[in-house]
Amino acid sequence: MDSISNMLIVMKNGSLAGKESVSVPYSKMRNAILECLKKEGYVADIAKKVKKDVPVLEVGLIYTEDKPKITEVERISKQSRRVYFGMKDIHTVRSGSGLLVLSTPKGILSGKAARVEHVGGEALFRIW
Repeated sequence: MDSISNMLIVMKNGSLAGKESVSVPYSKMRNAILECLKKEGYVADIAKKVKKDVPVLEVGLIYTEDKPKITEVERISKQSRRVYFGMKDIHTVRSGSGLLVLSTPKGILSGKAARVEHVGGEALFRIW
């Protein structure tokens, strides 16, 4: 199973269920993605903890006016099909109300940051 997809679905379902925070297994990639989402205002906070001798990331979810910030996610690149965007292929998501997350040579970046840095990369997912 795809670990990034699993993390995104856990966050989406936790948001829709009204949870304050969710836990996902720790990895450097997941941590970098969550740092990008925190910077863009999609998650409140991230804490690395140990539960039953296993490192996990505790992710705080954001709500605005009792509505979750994360309502939908769409995985673009998968293990079976990788999708790459050049800098000119990066467009806004849902008229600017969503976010595109890319894996670039400069690290995990949002679509806006990738355009500013003039880099493209593997399109991981869209979130809104």
